[in-house]
Amino acid sequence: MDSQAVKRSLADLITRSQPYVEQANTQLQKSRHHCSSLLKSGQQQFHTLLDKPHAKELLPAITLLVFLTLVLSSYLSRRHSKSTSTRPSTPTIEKASPAARKPGTWTPSSFTRPKPPPYPDWSITTTKPLPYRPFRYGPKYFVTMGLRNIKFDDWIELDNHYPRYHADKARRIKERGSKCCRTHPEALPAAYELLDELRSYLTDRYPTLYQRTETGILNLWSGEHIDTTSRPLPEDPMQSCARLTQDDLAIMIERPDGQYYLLAGAVLLAGFWRLEDKYGMVLSEIHTSGDVPQFREKLEKGMMNFFRRLKPEELVARNNYFLQVDEDLAWSNSIGSEDSDGISWNTAEKNRALEHHYFRSERQTLRRLPKSGGVVFTIRTYFHPITEVAQEDYVPGRLASAVRSWGDDVSRYKGKEKYQDVLLEYLDAKHKEQLDRGLKLEEEDEKRAYPF
Repeated sequence: MDSQAVKRSLADLITRSQPYVEQANTQLQKSRHHCSSLLKSGQQQFHTLLDKPHAKELLPAITLLVFLTLVLSSYLSRRHSKSTSTRPSTPTIEKASPAARKPGTWTPSSFTRPKPPPYPDWSITTTKPLPYRPFRYGPKYFVTMGLRNIKFDDWIELDNHYPRYHADKARRIKERGSKCCRTHPEALPAAYELLDELRSYLTDRYPTLYQRTETGILNLWSGEHIDTTSRPLPEDPMQSCARLTQDDLAIMIERPDGQYYLLAGAVLLAGFWRLEDKYGMVLSEIHTSGDVPQFREKLEKGMMNFFRRLKPEELVARNNYFLQVDEDLAWSNSIGSEDSDGISWNTAEKNRALEHHYFRSERQTLRRLPKSGGVVFTIRTYFHPITEVAQEDYVPGRLASAVRSWGDDVSRYKGKEKYQDVLLEYLDAKHKEQLDRGLKLEEEDEKRAYPF
């Protein structure tokens, strides 16, 4: 083979490699296979060429081609590995094909939730709340649904704040009753199903707190027995559900018009919204009546698609956060009386002393009940003094940056004008203290990944 033939062979090799390179950029899942095939082909032709005359003249070019192929294969492999191993799984339900069923109808699913293992070393005195810190650095604040897939094992979270939540809920049920806990007749099957699910899940996940009985579930700490099997039950089924968790609970039911309605709820520790205001509303109206920023533009379509396509096999979660300027978990009295009109974070007292500032974070989960088809929200509130949260490494700087990144609409929604002066001055000072003692911001991602 003369030098021209060798060159043509090399050119042919390069030409045939090009499609693989182009496909690798858009199909990372296939990149390892493509690059491996290309490398094998290159190696075979490399050895063939070395046996031919004039090969030494082209050896540098051949070596360079093989080197570039190896580098490309290594880069794509690392990129694929990083994208699949370090990022939380994000639901793609809104991109799926619409379910082929008539709106307002549901065929019971055969899906059975996996039995969870006992929570490791759970204790009502020593198990601390998980440190959700769901805020990101500025300069821009993005309005998104922020959903992520989670395991069914982690559906309900209980910790050593349980006694306070349990007592607050019992007091609120006694004082406000049906204003906080209601079940529409259409939602009764879903409410009963939720109660059965909690009875099964909680006794498996927290066996040192709950024990299953023939007629219900026994709280080993308080001595209460919750009847889950009588029909009718001694109390509203959502009220019974509320006594078992630290979460507030809500059930959305699809009607024949294709809309999801809030037809069952136990909302006892919401802080700033009332079940009686939202009960019976469609999903979109719940959010627009609460002035959720950019709901129509950025959230409504994706949320409607999500609800229509959610399957019993899927469990997702999202987190949010607010700042509150009083110490009451159940209802933020600084915004006004719970029975008054026109209340929101914007009606809170302004520039209260720092010790009244609290960090309020919600962890919400959503799942579809397999038998009834109802969609269940669990809304777990985490409530801590800002002075406690700001002691954690990286938190004061990141929170200050997040608050400053809010646009005007988000700032109004979260009541920023009422506390920003006091809060930001304090957070800036705590951030400086952390930097002065040697905290390295570039190490944050390795030490506490969002949303923790």
